[in-house]
Amino acid sequence: METKYSADTKIEDAHRLFSLEKAKYDGEVNTKKAEAQLAYELQCAKLQQLIRNEEMEIEVVERRKEIDIQEKEILRKEKELMSKVKLPAEAEAYRVEMIAGGERTKTVAVAQAGAQRIKLIGAAQAYGIEAVGKAEAERMRMKAAAYKQYEDAAILALTLEALPKIAAEVAAPLAKTDSIVLIGNDSGGATDALVSLVSQLPPTIQALTGINVTGLLGKIPGAVTQS
Repeated sequence: METKYSADTKIEDAHRLFSLEKAKYDGEVNTKKAEAQLAYELQCAKLQQLIRNEEMEIEVVERRKEIDIQEKEILRKEKELMSKVKLPAEAEAYRVEMIAGGERTKTVAVAQAGAQRIKLIGAAQAYGIEAVGKAEAERMRMKAAAYKQYEDAAILALTLEALPKIAAEVAAPLAKTDSIVLIGNDSGGATDALVSLVSQLPPTIQALTGINVTGLLGKIPGAVTQS
């Protein structure tokens, strides 16, 4: 009986010890499992973070590439705009400016040429007037000198030059007369009357001008005067 009781006690002690060891083992196993699970989760979190970081890096790279592509597209459009719109507009503006500048230059040149022409014409006219004046003055001076040197001959020349005109003026009224009636029986009366009229010219000229035509004629070598 005691032997059975002792055996049962040992069996119970063994079961209890087993239970304790099992509980202890299970606790350690659970702890290890928990630690392993935690380590796994931490590792997974780290991996997820690394993956996320890599994804973010990829996104950054892609974004940079996208920005680079957009910038290149902007540059392309700017160049296209420059070539199609801005450059032709600038070229047209430059062309218009050059034309306007040419017109201004032409206008200024024409105005300057006109002013120069007027100036040259004025100078030429002034020179011509001056030259004519000098020539006229020289002619008058030479004429005066000639008159002074050959006073009598010059006066006689002028008088002789004027006599036909004076005679014509004297005879002009006769030309307007329809008929002339001369009283006298001499057939040469008309001629004598005209000769008598013309013979009165020298005294008339002397009375009007003080020039003694008869005396001047007498100074000519070989001339014969009638008193």
